[in-house]
Amino acid sequence: MAESAPAIRPLSLHDVEAVNALARTVWQATYPALISQAQIDAMLADRYAPERMHVQLTDPRHAWRIAWDGGEPIGFAHAFVEASGCKLDKLYVHPDRQRGGIGAALLAAIEDWARTHGASGLRLQVNRGNAQAIRAYEKYGFRIVESRVFDLGDGFVMDDHVMEKAL
Repeated sequence: MAESAPAIRPLSLHDVEAVNALARTVWQATYPALISQAQIDAMLADRYAPERMHVQLTDPRHAWRIAWDGGEPIGFAHAFVEASGCKLDKLYVHPDRQRGGIGAALLAAIEDWARTHGASGLRLQVNRGNAQAIRAYEKYGFRIVESRVFDLGDGFVMDDHVMEKAL
């Protein structure tokens, strides 16, 4: 029997706690080999602060999408439109559910949203050491256009590739 496709829908205020828990699970599985635990904790606290997410959920320049399967959140994505274009800011899938098409489905939902907001492309940042994510993004048409170190303050940096994709 074929596995049913996960439901992908816009994030609601009621989903914020679930996204926070899923983000912690994904980050703890992905980033300890790439950045310090202190940086993981600081970035999770900043990027997934409920107050920040609530503001983004009410701002039409932001799009959050969540994938659910069997009553469990299994992935999410966040993008926003700014003067320089559309940035895919977050795309994460539960480690047990990766390579099953969930990331592709979330990306397609974000691409549709970006097109409705007049975007002709998407850009993102990915840790240079995250080979699995880089391969996945390349598979979906992204190309590395720049490599930079972004200073986050407090002694933390993001050593990233900037990738872009035309829509």
